[in-house]
Amino acid sequence: MKNVSILGSTGSIGTQTLDVIRRNADINVVALAAGTMVSDLAEQVREFKPQLVCIGKEELVPELKTLIGDIDVKIVSGDEGLIEAATIESAEIVVTAVVGMMGITPTVEAIKAHKDIALANKETLVCAGHIIMSLAKECNVNIYPVDSEHSAIFQCLNGENRGEIEKILLTASGGPFRGKKRADLENVQLEDALKHPNWAMGRKITIDSSTMVNKGLEVMEAQWLFGVPAEKVQVIVQPQSIIHSMVEFKDGDILADMKHDIAFGSGFMKPMAKYELATNIVMKVSLGMMTVKEVLSELTDKLNIHGISIFCGNDMECIYSTGHYKNNVIEAAYVNDDKFLNHFDEYGVNMVNNIASLTIEFPEVFRKLRDNNICSLLQMKADGADGKEYMVEFDIFGTNRRKWSDTDVIMLRMVVLGVVNAISGQLTD
Repeated sequence: MKNVSILGSTGSIGTQTLDVIRRNADINVVALAAGTMVSDLAEQVREFKPQLVCIGKEELVPELKTLIGDIDVKIVSGDEGLIEAATIESAEIVVTAVVGMMGITPTVEAIKAHKDIALANKETLVCAGHIIMSLAKECNVNIYPVDSEHSAIFQCLNGENRGEIEKILLTASGGPFRGKKRADLENVQLEDALKHPNWAMGRKITIDSSTMVNKGLEVMEAQWLFGVPAEKVQVIVQPQSIIHSMVEFKDGDILADMKHDIAFGSGFMKPMAKYELATNIVMKVSLGMMTVKEVLSELTDKLNIHGISIFCGNDMECIYSTGHYKNNVIEAAYVNDDKFLNHFDEYGVNMVNNIASLTIEFPEVFRKLRDNNICSLLQMKADGADGKEYMVEFDIFGTNRRKWSDTDVIMLRMVVLGVVNAISGQLTD
């Protein structure tokens, strides 16, 4: 059993870490720390039952106590509480996912307490890399980069001689203003900067990304993490975000972390396995060997989809739903709005990689999705044998959205047609 403390548990990295823990019975949460999102933190405490919980502001402690007063957990607050969460004796690894320079001190103290660090805070190394890395070496502590680009580099260097590194290649999408001329940027608004073409990363990081400032920080982070001079770290604009990062060695070899199946990342199912899964599900559903709920459970488990809902009829009433939604899924009537229907292609598919793209044209839809913690979704319509229209929605929660691949669309379309056929047939019997 691996004991973990998570600093910044209600943020993007924190919630994704907890998603991983849900799927791995051998990981135990011993401490949680968050800033001001009291209700979210309380829900996490109820689910994961840590020994200690920290809220950022002391004045929020009474509210937190009200929500979790029946649970045996120590409540702390502020900077001192954050350090206590980072150094709790039972923790073996500390995930540092807090924002900004406030991550430095708890990381330092965790290293001194001989905790391994899963680092998702750029500023810690940008501002104090010379302290952090030397201290980690002195205390024999491992630093595991969580930031996607640096995690990719870390994986590429696994088992390799770092003395043979010729160059580290960091990729960048170019953000929402790639290719724009100076004149095009004169009237840029905040909403424009928040429309990142590929990722949803929270407002601060998205703004930093729009100006490419974040990539400068990543260069400095890579310098400290991998022990290379800044001149050996090169940034390459790669709009499709297919390659996360690459390492070039002195012998000319290049190792790359390629997200060719980017929707669910490396380590999950490859395209052929997804097609086999879809075929198997459709066959079993058609023969009555698999229930709809079993299908939804299989898809969430195998494909790392956070939530799935099935809607039916003119009002798009929810008839099936699975996943940890913040609010009950009742209906999705907005999909029948004439204007919104234009989002669906000729095959009845609507792909939204980042719900921020809906803020201007469909603000109410955006708010509804955001309030249910949805950041990316895939919607598929299909006509049932009972004459009714159905829609199946696949949701990704949090703030770190995923780009749906062609493979995902094709295999999930197969499943949707099979499931809708089974449901509508049952309803007419």
